[in-house]
Amino acid sequence: MSENPTDLQLLTRIAEALERLAPPPPTPPVPEGADAFVWHPAPKPVLAPVPRVSRVGIGLLQGIDRQRDILLANTLRFAAGFSANNVMLWGARGMGKSSLVKAAHAAANEAHPGSLALIEIHREDIRTLPELLNALRAQPRRCLVFCDDLSFEKEDADYKALKSVLDGGIEGRPPNVLFYATSNRRHLMPRDMVENERSTAINPAEAVEEKVSLSDRFGLWIGFHNCDQPTYFAMIEGYAAALGLAMPQEELHREANEWSVTRGGRSGRVAWQFIQDLAGRLGSNAA
Repeated sequence: MSENPTDLQLLTRIAEALERLAPPPPTPPVPEGADAFVWHPAPKPVLAPVPRVSRVGIGLLQGIDRQRDILLANTLRFAAGFSANNVMLWGARGMGKSSLVKAAHAAANEAHPGSLALIEIHREDIRTLPELLNALRAQPRRCLVFCDDLSFEKEDADYKALKSVLDGGIEGRPPNVLFYATSNRRHLMPRDMVENERSTAINPAEAVEEKVSLSDRFGLWIGFHNCDQPTYFAMIEGYAAALGLAMPQEELHREANEWSVTRGGRSGRVAWQFIQDLAGRLGSNAA
């Protein structure tokens, strides 16, 4: 059957018109123009730049010297172009887990200017982590993907996306990307979730292993624990000195101790909240 030239021309014009009407392919997000970004996967994937990261200097973080040294060394190696590990920072609330990540990122970029982009991914967007890594795979810049307060609850299958990323899949983890996460749980999942898997699974041992082994896929585990009073006072003194807050040490300790009692415990977060209150009362600004 011979083709009609008129029909062929008509079909060609229709195809060209449809191409003009079709939206252009989305531009993949790139980590450029800033040192920190927030990942927004919808309505279209965007890396929103953060002009000023809310952080404290690494020298102000007290009572976590060992944790600081481990994370900083890992981050500096990565920023310098060498191999490094994914990291999970777990443990007591308010003891500087997320602060240490942001401070280590700043220190790495100070040592190697512009080398490392910090990209925050929200917990509810973890299922889009493979999409983010695919976008970053072709980028020349090294990227530190960070999820704060990561954990999983019952009926939550998002952990499978994280597991596939940590395992690397058939493509492997992009060599220019590391994943850092903080959590109050060592194994990311509540005990009753693991027990539920044990009771309903055909092979209980394998089901429990599937859940608990998620944490094992991080190359580094860094634990944080509640601080004692001397460490708490060292935090207070360090913050006060850095901000130039003049107060006799005995009075500073007395007020800081009273503040911790009203908050039900001592931590780096409680120390910083006290300093913010003290700075305000002294007519200063702790921001």
